[in-house]
Amino acid sequence: MPGLTLVGLGPGNPNQLTLEAWEVLRQAEEVYVRTHQHPTVEALPVTVRVESFDTLYEEAETFEDVYQAIVERVLELARRPEGVIYAVPGHPLVGETTGRALVEKAREEGLPLRIVEGMSFLEPAFRALGQDPFPRLALVDALELARRHVPPHPPDFPALVVQLYARHVASNVKLCLMYHYPDEHPVVLVHRAGLPDERVEALPLYEIDRSPHIGVLTTLYVPPLDPESSFEAFQEVIARLRAPDGCPWDRKQTHRSLRPYLLEEAYEVLDALDRDDPQALKEELGDLLLQILMHTQIATELGEFTMPDVLRTIHRKMVRRHPHVFGDVHVDSAEEVLRNWEQIKRREAKAQGKKQGLLEGVGKALPALAKAQAVQRKVAEVGFDWDRLEPVWEKLMEELDEVRGASTHEERFRELGDAFFALVNLARWYNVDAESALREAVNRFIQRFREVERRLQARGRSLEEASLDEMDAAWEDAKRDESG
Repeated sequence: MPGLTLVGLGPGNPNQLTLEAWEVLRQAEEVYVRTHQHPTVEALPVTVRVESFDTLYEEAETFEDVYQAIVERVLELARRPEGVIYAVPGHPLVGETTGRALVEKAREEGLPLRIVEGMSFLEPAFRALGQDPFPRLALVDALELARRHVPPHPPDFPALVVQLYARHVASNVKLCLMYHYPDEHPVVLVHRAGLPDERVEALPLYEIDRSPHIGVLTTLYVPPLDPESSFEAFQEVIARLRAPDGCPWDRKQTHRSLRPYLLEEAYEVLDALDRDDPQALKEELGDLLLQILMHTQIATELGEFTMPDVLRTIHRKMVRRHPHVFGDVHVDSAEEVLRNWEQIKRREAKAQGKKQGLLEGVGKALPALAKAQAVQRKVAEVGFDWDRLEPVWEKLMEELDEVRGASTHEERFRELGDAFFALVNLARWYNVDAESALREAVNRFIQRFREVERRLQARGRSLEEASLDEMDAAWEDAKRDESG
């Protein structure tokens, strides 16, 4: 009768073939196997005619193409009056792309389906490693990992990377894992688990693609980093602080009460960036992340949204606004990227029924210099800008003259504001971030003035006792030392 019989051949040792699988194979006249490169295939009953799909691996460009072609061919065979027996390494539904796809397609078509289970590659791998997959383990496909920039699993989970079949795959896997793990992180390669020539190879992560033993039955075990190294572990800390038996201070915080801390931590990050201090930046980014998680935890408790909602929203936004990366849009410059970004934002606002004015998206709570810069950048993107630098200078000089000519406090207030705005525009033309430039200038002033105080104290003079000439001299000395 037509139909599909899926058979698991086990991890590789013919002795680990199940009795059910052996009986099905013994009675068969014809068996299709995904690949001949599995040790159990050689031990199949001699009465069985074995056909494989190995030639597809040579013809197709990608594994996805291979698997799709195999699925289509097996389905054709399954529609025959005699149906088909299709045998795969391990268990038909564990790490077996064609098995999962065939089950889905057979059920869609209403084809008779029988799954003959087999021992997966996992059991002998765990035995070789001396590891129990419980209470948690990440199972990762090497081919998926090789295509990624960042590992998809939390680094505080042990991970088993399967189908590490070739050294070039191992090289790409290594580069991806090094995003989270140190180069010297100890890992284990398990080759041909469960077979007489099984090999367990402990080595540092950076050496995995140098192993001469890598083959189609190679698996990589990556021990976890410390328990404090994952995003999820930090979420648990915040949730614990907010729990009924958590911290009284953290429990009483609200979105509103945390506002000053969010702003403070953001400025601490900026300060670390200004000082070019990676260690401080690491700590300050953690403090800023704490604020983000606190707000998300509060929102979760109030039923407003959850962390997956936050991540899903920003994930979709970034993909949607980068069609030149995740779609088929072509761009030639960063300026074109910005123009596309603004156009996409306006389309999104229209779809959501929001106001669509060009300047609607400028943050109302931004510091004045940053807000001025954002406004000027946005209007320049639609052509509301001078076409050369000279008029920008002329406008600044004009505004300064108006400040000089102002006669009342109100006039000076207004004209100084216009002068600041013109100066920010000049900074934009010079591709200088006005907020950062002023912040660094203030920091330099503070540093120099501290040096003035130190020099005066070394002479037994206080600021109150020193004359302006003495302070000026100390200031110039501090500037020369700074330059030197």
